Amino acid sequence: MADLVPRSIDRAALERIIMRAAELQTADRDLGDDLSWEEVRQLGKDVGIPDRFLQQALLEEQNRTPAATVSGLSSRLVGPANVTAERVVQGTTGAIEQTLLGWIEEQELLTVQRHQPGRIDWEPLPGLQVAFKRSSAAFGGGRKPFMLAKAGLVTAIVAELEAGYCHVLMRANLGKERNEHLGAGTLFLGGGAIGTGVMISSGAMLVLMPIPVIAGTALAALIWGSYRPHAERTRLGLERALDRLERGTVKPDHQLPDRTPSLLKLATEEIRKALGS
Repeated sequence: MADLVPRSIDRAALERIIMRAAELQTADRDLGDDLSWEEVRQLGKDVGIPDRFLQQALLEEQNRTPAATVSGLSSRLVGPANVTAERVVQGTTGAIEQTLLGWIEEQELLTVQRHQPGRIDWEPLPGLQVAFKRSSAAFGGGRKPFMLAKAGLVTAIVAELEAGYCHVLMRANLGKERNEHLGAGTLFLGGGAIGTGVMISSGAMLVLMPIPVIAGTALAALIWGSYRPHAERTRLGLERALDRLERGTVKPDHQLPDRTPSLLKLATEEIRKALGS
């Protein structure tokens, strides 16, 4: 049996083991569909979970925002314009806001648009400041992923739940980015339909007539689908900010793979963006 026990267990395996052990323990007890807080607390004590972590998890579950229902043709084709992430973290409203301000200023290409108690709004930095910040990060040897670079507006809402616990909701608006993908895809789709119409009116071969509309539809689908990685990257950026509040560092699941950027490509791209702005 000793030979079957691995010498080391990685994080993913550890999470699976803990979840499975908790499942087995729960199944071994005669538990009803609904548990009281005291029953949850007792279960936590049985497995060695401190009250403060149970309390934080309970508050997070109670204040979880229901998942938004996808409605509208554009949202179904491309994706939602707003990306959100939320978490219950320990700390005061003021301390949480200061930590968020420092993280966004250091890690993202955003500047404060408005700051009032319980709410902070950020907007993109001007073009030349963006170029300078990207170049400084590259030449300084640091790697800044700038996860929220596609967002037009980022908002953080901090609400105190009880002493020492706050609910933090972060939202990023990607309306401009989404509209660009939606418009470009629609343009290809319309162009394909027009091309097929022209071929029909000109009496082209029947077998050739569907080619423009098929090609236009395929390109449109490709462009619409390319928006979702931007939305997912932005959501990951919000989660990283919440990781900073909760843990003081970024979770392994929210880390990006290492890659070495091309300084020449980076400088050329930033100069182009700056001149274009």
